[in-house]
Amino acid sequence: MKNKVKQSAGMIAGLILGAFAVGGVSLVAVTHALTVERIAANERAATLRKVAAIIPSEHMDNDPLQDRIEVSAPDLLGGPISRVYRIRGGGKPLAVVLDPVIPNGYMGPIKLLISVLADGTLGGVRVLAHKETPGLGDKIEFAKSDWILGFTGKSLSNPPEAQWRVKRDGGVFDQFAGATVTPRSIVRAVKDTLRFVEQRGASLYDRPAVVTPQATGES
Repeated sequence: MKNKVKQSAGMIAGLILGAFAVGGVSLVAVTHALTVERIAANERAATLRKVAAIIPSEHMDNDPLQDRIEVSAPDLLGGPISRVYRIRGGGKPLAVVLDPVIPNGYMGPIKLLISVLADGTLGGVRVLAHKETPGLGDKIEFAKSDWILGFTGKSLSNPPEAQWRVKRDGGVFDQFAGATVTPRSIVRAVKDTLRFVEQRGASLYDRPAVVTPQATGES
């Protein structure tokens, strides 16, 4: 009789532990799903804010994160695959926003976000990520200085391509005291991005959009 009681108690304890285990796994799964969704939503909102800062957003009537294509031009855009977000208004192309990578920054890769308007001028440039030296190369950040704003309104003809250099190299763009490599790399990357857009032309707007989880803001 005692053995049966012990067996029953053991079975009940096992069932209770099993129920807790299942409940715990379910809770973790639900929490993970909610967290992933929240992170994706936050990343999407952050990306949209960054895009809106360098495009004529008051005229935009499409979702650039959904109206996206992928291109491969490592010679001009730095990475094996680059994203191109299309900005449209009233059914007309307004701008493209690209995410080129500079593989050879002073301290490592530099990730950029660059908008090129339909007329070939720059809507703006922002630095997404970098490892440049604090107090020197990090002046490429908009939060640290207004240097990055100097690209707005520029094009391959303004200034002429030969002057797309830092002043130390005979160009028109400022460099930082004690840190020339970083701005030199960014000037070159911005010019190469303009060259890419010029070469591809209207085809950047005509290709069908790629819809993937990344289009919702995931990296």
